[in-house]
Amino acid sequence: MLRQIWIKRLYSTNKVAPKASTQPTIFALSTKFGKSAIGVVRISGPQSSYIYNELTRTKSEPKHRLASVRKLYNPRITSATSSQILDEALTIYFPKPNTYTGLDLLELHLHGGIAIIKSVLKSIRQLHDPENGIIIRQAENGEFSKQAFMNGKYDLTALEGISDMINAETEQQRIASLASMSGETKIIFGEWRQKILENVANLTTIIDFGEDQDIEETLTLFEDVDSKVSLLEEEITQYLKKVKSSEVLLKGIQLTLLGPPNAGKSSILNTLSNKDAAIVSDIAGTTRDVLDIPLEISGFKVVLGDTAGIRSMEDADQIEREGIKRAKAKSIGADLNVVVLDPTSETDISDIEHHVTELVHDYNRDVLVVLNKKDLFKTNSKSLITKYASKFNISKDKFYVVSCTTGHGIDQLREALVKKFHSITSSESSDPIILSTRVQDILENDVLYGFKEFHYWKEQDDVVLAAESLRQSVEGIGKITGEAIGVEEILGVVFSNFCIGK
Repeated sequence: MLRQIWIKRLYSTNKVAPKASTQPTIFALSTKFGKSAIGVVRISGPQSSYIYNELTRTKSEPKHRLASVRKLYNPRITSATSSQILDEALTIYFPKPNTYTGLDLLELHLHGGIAIIKSVLKSIRQLHDPENGIIIRQAENGEFSKQAFMNGKYDLTALEGISDMINAETEQQRIASLASMSGETKIIFGEWRQKILENVANLTTIIDFGEDQDIEETLTLFEDVDSKVSLLEEEITQYLKKVKSSEVLLKGIQLTLLGPPNAGKSSILNTLSNKDAAIVSDIAGTTRDVLDIPLEISGFKVVLGDTAGIRSMEDADQIEREGIKRAKAKSIGADLNVVVLDPTSETDISDIEHHVTELVHDYNRDVLVVLNKKDLFKTNSKSLITKYASKFNISKDKFYVVSCTTGHGIDQLREALVKKFHSITSSESSDPIILSTRVQDILENDVLYGFKEFHYWKEQDDVVLAAESLRQSVEGIGKITGEAIGVEEILGVVFSNFCIGK
């Protein structure tokens, strides 16, 4: 009581008394640290308005959701000197509960000088006064988002979607993160959880009232639950398959260029990447190793691999032979292979023919064939395609005639590649889906495993353990969305990869 009176007297003359609270107010620079046009400092917690008053030397609570330009002062310097002004910044105050974190939120849009940012952060830190209930500290990784979760603003799937959105490098990665960020994933998981709960309820009915029911009626109900669980199991399995197909969006689609020496593979690479990424030379065997170039093609992240020309090992030196071995190994693991040929060359291509045949028919790898240097040959393109399709024993619709010099056919090749990218990521008819490894593990090891256990105990006619198995699946969904008991243990995993200001 005496402490509260002391605080009131202390701030009655020229300050606004802070709201004493045991809940910490956190702050952090939410933009990248370094010289820039602006630097945004985010502050969340019960002392947000107090920090505003101290930095701006005002007495009234800041106006809600109204951007205003204010001079920021060093709260520890009271004399009228030039060093007391830290910056002139844009300030916006958002009162709880309609904020990102669910708490009072203050944003300071500073000029982006390193010294300015440091001085403001230092001034905020100096306002920490735990003896008087003013707890102010630097935010930890993902702590703003953790506050949002704890205050019921977002579930874990939405917050992980926000993290994916921030880390998105390409348009397709951005699209893939939208399902979680916008709440679509939460709705899907919520529907699954409800269906599992309904089946648990039906099994509970059998357990509680089975003795009072006809045996045939009880068996029918058990079979009905089994049928519904099987349908849900298939739905979740297919969903996971789509997720795993979409994962390639994050690491990049592995696209490998193959062909005999001097067919123009490096020229194709440079054309697709719009830069001189590889050495172009008339000397056979210029590329001796696999050269990986990350790039973006129509919103897709692609890792384009230029490889050594494939030809007879007898004609290659020791280094080139190793390059050819690596080229073949790279193509076997690729998501898509583009074989580049030069119809004007008299070079023996039997080695590349043999390897492509192996890729298509033995390893079930996808292949497109590019007939390069259209500007140099006069032969009818259709007859050339027919000739090479027969040699490689693959469909004519996999062939494209191009010229890197004139640009002929490059757009058609790009369109074909993008179509293949959609197929690889299972995004032909719907947007791709990205889920964290944490969520995928829970779906496999808790939800689907619970279904597997249910089927086992159902075959044993053990209703009690069958119901318990489904409860494991329900708890798995709860772990994903954050509705599970003991959720604290998974929060560290979720938010550890967030940036400090988020």
